[in-house]
Amino acid sequence: MLTTPEKHISLAEFTGTEVAGLNQVKWELNQLPAVDVGDYIVDLPSERRAIAFRLLNKDIATDVFEYLPPDIQEELISSLQAADVRRLVESMRPDDRAELFDELPARIVKRLLQQLSSSERQATATILGYPEGTAGRVMTTEYVQLREGLTVGEALEKIRSTDQDKETIYYAYVTDDQRRLVRVVSLRQLFFTIPTTLVRDVASTRVIKAYTQMPQEEVAQIMKRYDLIALPVVDREDRLVGIVTIDDVVDILEEEATEDIQKLAGVSGGDESALASPQVTLRKRLPWLVGNIALYIGAASAIAPFQGVISLVPVLSVLMPILANSSGNVAFQVLSVTVRGLGVGEITPKDTLQVLRKEILAGIGTALVLGLALSLLSLVWAPPHERWVGALAGLVMLTNVLLAVTLGTLLPMGLKRLNLDPALISGPLLTTTLDAVGFLTFLSLISVALRIVG
Repeated sequence: MLTTPEKHISLAEFTGTEVAGLNQVKWELNQLPAVDVGDYIVDLPSERRAIAFRLLNKDIATDVFEYLPPDIQEELISSLQAADVRRLVESMRPDDRAELFDELPARIVKRLLQQLSSSERQATATILGYPEGTAGRVMTTEYVQLREGLTVGEALEKIRSTDQDKETIYYAYVTDDQRRLVRVVSLRQLFFTIPTTLVRDVASTRVIKAYTQMPQEEVAQIMKRYDLIALPVVDREDRLVGIVTIDDVVDILEEEATEDIQKLAGVSGGDESALASPQVTLRKRLPWLVGNIALYIGAASAIAPFQGVISLVPVLSVLMPILANSSGNVAFQVLSVTVRGLGVGEITPKDTLQVLRKEILAGIGTALVLGLALSLLSLVWAPPHERWVGALAGLVMLTNVLLAVTLGTLLPMGLKRLNLDPALISGPLLTTTLDAVGFLTFLSLISVALRIVG
């Protein structure tokens, strides 16, 4: 089994005495899967990456390049000769090329576009013309297109002669004279049908399709639901303009999951890499952290007027962090499950009442257990004349938990109904809000009780 070449035989300073070792590295690199070669190049020092890339055969260099992170791609474009860059970019698939251009500086994109052939330039411009996050932006314009009047034999000959480099040939899309998508046929159907049969008599009129402006997560859900390896994309006039393939859907699902998880944790943009530079990490996280301080100032302001109350009942300083932490954790759990359900299409805003009913019923059980636990802790920690605090602590815990499950359900559902990203409701924002409400309620009740007791 081939493995990634060991670093000790790789690309030291290029000298005449190391030609044999370099040839060995070249042979090993060209035997590996493209994705493994990409990982190997990423791990190399920056000054050796271009040398390693030049060792690749032309037929696999493009595949390797498409697996590299955007910053490494940009680095190689700057290092390689103009002719190599032009060949490399020209041979990329239109969707991968558009993704690369999204990450490059505008001046480099402009130069590279001018170097492309007219057909490749048009294909790339078509994809870049659609908004980010839509089916049009993630589709490829390389697909198998057939006319209705062809026979099966003619269709197979066309695929053999002109479509061998298409992204996928497992599905062929049948269009009319206006390029409108009317039927779809699989390669299996064509292969096992008599050659003289007309394609339109074999192809299915039940075409599952996406529109160019459809959000990419909806595209992924459609392909997942119907177990498709490719999905045709049409414009407003039902004209076929591209397809989305299963490898794109895997990337979409990973991107959407990453974005939701990071947004819930308060990471700006939801696209921070684990290996990002410290500057990027600071830019992604600091705004939320500073904003969170502002939110906590609000929560602290709810406590400030009750400093005298806390001095009279010291056990409150022990109970309040438990109250805040418990209700915040409940809110984050509900928020995570709801956002995930919306993200994968498991639920929609139409299911709001059903989900809310389930969460409230579960929340009642959670609230009773947590409220009882906090009451018992109050009895342990409070002196005998302050044990009445336990009853109020349990009541506030119950109220705050029910509020947490309600907000954790309704807020993302409401955003989804407004066609906004449900993950915009971050965990820190919700938990801080609950802290302020819980502290204010708890301390207000204690103040009233002290006046009654006093």
